Amino acid sequence: MKHTLPILLFIFAFPLFAQTDARIYDIINKVSAERIKNDVTTLVNFGTRHTLSDTISETRGIGAARRWIKSEFERTSTDCNACLEVFYQKDMVKKGDGQRITKDVWVVNVVAIQRGTKYPNRFIIMSGDIDSRVSDPVDYTSKSPGANDNASGMAGTIEAARVLSKYKFESSIIYVGLSGEEQGLYGGKGLAAYAKEKGWDIVGILNNDMIGNITGVDGVVSNRDFRIFSEPVPPTETEEQRRARRFYGGEVDGISRQLARYVHKTTKTYMPEMNPMMIYRLDRFGRGGHHRPFNDAGFAGIRIMEAHENYTQQHQDIRLEDGIAYGDVLEHVNFEYAKKLTAVNAINLASIAWAPPAPTTVEIGGIVEPSAKLKWNKVEGAVGYKIYWRDTTSPTWDNYRYVTDTTEHTLNGIVIDNYFFGVAAVGKDGHESPVTFPNAVFR
Repeated sequence: MKHTLPILLFIFAFPLFAQTDARIYDIINKVSAERIKNDVTTLVNFGTRHTLSDTISETRGIGAARRWIKSEFERTSTDCNACLEVFYQKDMVKKGDGQRITKDVWVVNVVAIQRGTKYPNRFIIMSGDIDSRVSDPVDYTSKSPGANDNASGMAGTIEAARVLSKYKFESSIIYVGLSGEEQGLYGGKGLAAYAKEKGWDIVGILNNDMIGNITGVDGVVSNRDFRIFSEPVPPTETEEQRRARRFYGGEVDGISRQLARYVHKTTKTYMPEMNPMMIYRLDRFGRGGHHRPFNDAGFAGIRIMEAHENYTQQHQDIRLEDGIAYGDVLEHVNFEYAKKLTAVNAINLASIAWAPPAPTTVEIGGIVEPSAKLKWNKVEGAVGYKIYWRDTTSPTWDNYRYVTDTTEHTLNGIVIDNYFFGVAAVGKDGHESPVTFPNAVFR
């Protein structure tokens, strides 16, 4: 009997410190490569999904494509007892607004919201792009299958909705097909502005753009590597924040970078066979993606995509030239790989939506002292907090101390000058919020 109390304490304490949740493994296993293949095939068969293409036909053009995407979200909602709010969000873009807008066009996004039970106005978003293009960005009639770019990301978003709609979450999840990406990121601009207008509390957006290719133009083949692009600090930071950063650090610790670290950590925990590569850049060199308009609006946003691109299969007329088959066609998509990256998204959406919100205020002190001190606001629903620290040259949060029943803590012997610090809130099932980097100083 003398061992009963310690054993019971261990049993009841374990959920507070558990590093994994069995439901996450179930989510991974439920993602279907076959369904993703079917969806990519359907999208390819619309012939072209160019933003300026036909909107009347039932079988060809972006109009038919977005109606089909909406119907798939609605089908999923029917299967989960109307758990999704499905609607179009659209904006008129006038001819000449950009070089690739050669006529007036409605840029129409397809949105599906799975409302959270506790924080219905707090959102984590997964996006794919509806539109496609060929070599000439204003050619809206030629065959443009866009199998990988970006039917793969759109199909992954539809599949994530199917899988996650079977679960209940505290925070809301948005699954969205964005239009107008190839014409100038118009769909993202429209939805980000809509979010601002509606007062949405957005944790961040996981933008999926090309998640189906494993054979790089350089000959590298890998079905495990993928990239996470994130900008270092928000473009909306104030001059005062910039000056403070110069003295206190944080050049690589903006909200988008914390979201990228979150995806890296969750993936390494639940899918250790995968190799998430954190790329310290907004996007590929000189290029853009649909997370950028959200960044521009002050929201966290990252791009998740394949690591090894093949440029002969992007933005190309379908042709055979010098023995090379150009074109973004169905046979180049690896659906098992697309399944893996869809699962990466799904488990991060779930983990964030099951976690409490991040602390909004984290203060740090300990200047010219042998210890680092942190204070943070109490977070509703948090059973504890993880105080993280890392070497200033490390890309990931490598050390932590878990604390309960407090909103301040001193890390004795940890010199503030030598590390970066942050705090995450932890929920009853062990799911964590993204890390909040210190945003105030005390002495």
